[in-house]
Amino acid sequence: MKVLGLGDNVIDRYTHSGIGYPGGNALNFSVYARLLSANAAYLGVFGDDRGAEHIRRVLQARGVDISHCLMVPGENGHASLTIEQGERRFLASNAGGIRQTTSMNFVLDDIPWLRQFALIHTSAYSYADDLLPALGMLPGRLSYDFSDDFVIERALPLCQQLDYGFFSCAEQSLEETHALLKAAQQAGCRLVIATRGAEGALLFDGSQWLSQMPTLITPVDTLGAGDAFITAFLLAHSQGQTLAASLDQGSRFAAQICLIEGAFGEGISY
Repeated sequence: MKVLGLGDNVIDRYTHSGIGYPGGNALNFSVYARLLSANAAYLGVFGDDRGAEHIRRVLQARGVDISHCLMVPGENGHASLTIEQGERRFLASNAGGIRQTTSMNFVLDDIPWLRQFALIHTSAYSYADDLLPALGMLPGRLSYDFSDDFVIERALPLCQQLDYGFFSCAEQSLEETHALLKAAQQAGCRLVIATRGAEGALLFDGSQWLSQMPTLITPVDTLGAGDAFITAFLLAHSQGQTLAASLDQGSRFAAQICLIEGAFGEGISY
């Protein structure tokens, strides 16, 4: 199965240790998919600094295809965060660095290459919203992570292009989460899933509701847990597993990732 993570990549800088780890929603998807034995590619923009060089080297060593990425002069994306009792807490970022001023339109330069992917995953931090209509016309399924700072009025118009939509709703009530997922599904998204932290995950497909409790562990670092859940769920469901089994796979893999420092290790000093 060939899958593509399209969009953001960063170095997550841990202020308490001085170590930076590769990350980003789209990049994490590609790396996690490779860990789960998928044929994975990543498509995005790299700067030309030390952080970007490290990320490219890690992806190549892990067998993630980066052949269609763009590299431009400038600072790569980075974020500052710390860990408090195993929970990651974001402090600041450079909002993607060079990606802010670099158009993502180059993504559509090789449509035949894009057509080979059974699944494409992107995110709210990928500066790729304008590409969704074109990506939605490709034969593969399209997935989008709205994260936790979405504006519903902006999110719903994007849903008509999506097969899968993910929302982080740890700060919302169960009633608010139900209303959000109903609205997103009615706006056109085939399957909508909310992750709710310690309350687990909730899925709506237009007719049935399914819930999944988290796999209980003592986390080392929760960075990447949501991306891990998304990746394992998407791969399982795309390969024919039931929704319930796919949710379970997502929960189990997310727990594994919480036992690793950074999104998937590979730290460097900064």
